[in-house]
Amino acid sequence: MASAMRNYQRTALFPALIFFFLMAMISCTSEPPTPKDLSKENLIPKPVSLTATGSSFRLTENTGIYVQTPSDGSNELTQLGQYLADLLKPATGFPLPVNATREAPSAGNIYLALSAGDAELGEEGYELEVTESLVKLSANTPAGLFRGLQTIRQLLPPAIESKKVQPGPWEIASGAIRDYPAYVHRGAMLDVSRHFFGVDDVKRYIDLLAFYKLNVLHLHLSDDQGWRIEIKSWPNLTAHGGSTEVGGGEGGYYTQEQYADIVQYAQARYITLIPEIDMPGHTNAALASYAVLNCDGKATELYTGIEVGFSTLCTDKDTTYKFIDDVIRELSALTPGPYIHIGGDESHVTRKDDYIYFINKVQDIVRSHGKQMIGWDEITLASLNPGSVAQFWANADNAKAAVEQGVKLIMSPAKKTYLDMQYDSTTALGLHWAAYVEVDSAYIWDPATYVKGVSKENILGVESPLWTETITNMDEIEYMAFPRLAGHAEIGWTPAAERNWEEYKVRLGRHEARFNAMRVAFYPSPLIPWEEEASGDQ
Repeated sequence: MASAMRNYQRTALFPALIFFFLMAMISCTSEPPTPKDLSKENLIPKPVSLTATGSSFRLTENTGIYVQTPSDGSNELTQLGQYLADLLKPATGFPLPVNATREAPSAGNIYLALSAGDAELGEEGYELEVTESLVKLSANTPAGLFRGLQTIRQLLPPAIESKKVQPGPWEIASGAIRDYPAYVHRGAMLDVSRHFFGVDDVKRYIDLLAFYKLNVLHLHLSDDQGWRIEIKSWPNLTAHGGSTEVGGGEGGYYTQEQYADIVQYAQARYITLIPEIDMPGHTNAALASYAVLNCDGKATELYTGIEVGFSTLCTDKDTTYKFIDDVIRELSALTPGPYIHIGGDESHVTRKDDYIYFINKVQDIVRSHGKQMIGWDEITLASLNPGSVAQFWANADNAKAAVEQGVKLIMSPAKKTYLDMQYDSTTALGLHWAAYVEVDSAYIWDPATYVKGVSKENILGVESPLWTETITNMDEIEYMAFPRLAGHAEIGWTPAAERNWEEYKVRLGRHEARFNAMRVAFYPSPLIPWEEEASGDQ
């Protein structure tokens, strides 16, 4: 009996010994965390504050994405978790399930949580804590979490942007980041009137803006060469006015359903869409579509050149303001953001008194539809409402006039932010009427000191316009926008005291591999020390 019991004990003990032996082997062979220095990572925009702890978190096939269970039943955080999972799955091949939880998850996971009440973080700030066992991202709002997700994305190796499985490892340097923007408006403008760009191109641009924490897309939807948004009460605007473009191409336009799709896509990336209908100048496409908008009652011919300043709506006709009211009404219903841009620039053939009368009336029309008016800096000739916004592009006196009227400014100086300006005399695309704008010039300026008499408190933010007289496809958009737009994003986000060209150009140079992984057709400026992104290893 005793012998049988000993045999039973040995038999029962054997599997347990095997189990403990295997666990010990796994423990001995598992790789320790890789030493990494968070301060040497190449984040753009540069964070407000950062503390490195010298270790790392490793993303594995067992990693899950956990989001704080919302008290209001909203699924917005789950959608953010899924956004992150969808970004990381293709390159890692990991399942990355998304789950809601009331408490911080166990080791090896990523956790997204809201922690309202931090006034300094505001609407878009975030805190990121990375340890060997957990990545925790917290913010006051979902928008802040979304900005922080872009930081997590940039802390992973550039290969994370690949659409095919890559070998890894997928490590994030440990430490803490506390971050929030310098300006509330950080945007880019895309001219789809001179040359038309389809929905997929606009969505691609939105994704590139989001990567650098930009939060506004301004679409220039009408000009002399084309009208690009369907207005159901004036259908010939697109049927005729949208039928061509610079050089005589076939043009195109967005149906209201397509426009709504773009708006929704931008909203999912916490980007506000601002539509622009340029007037009273830059209106030949409308004047060619409807004779009644012309003072002589005769429709103009369609225009496919690139000259400016020759067209104007008839500013003393009631029909003109009925037309504008209809356009703003339909556009406002499709646009959830607070702004409608009415252009107002280069209206050289409109008499000054007529121009002022026109802007004042249109401002009231925009307000009647629950929106705030934005216009290029010439609108400061009129008497602006406090809620209106002037976009400075050329005339410093107009910028000062905005300040005198208590109106906020968007800073878009052509000599610094116009993405259609050539880099140098050898650039095949673009123009240079304002300046040649190399990557250093695009970065080395401060919105708060650019115009004497205009300070930070007068400025809503920064925006980078891309006019498309010479731009015909997405690769050309990317070539002219990048890498200059990355620098503009940093100007809009990072405090001026923390920005330095010599340090920035090194960080930018290490984005080469990331641009390549994202298939961005960027301009390889000779001023930048391009190289594969450093790992941040100690």
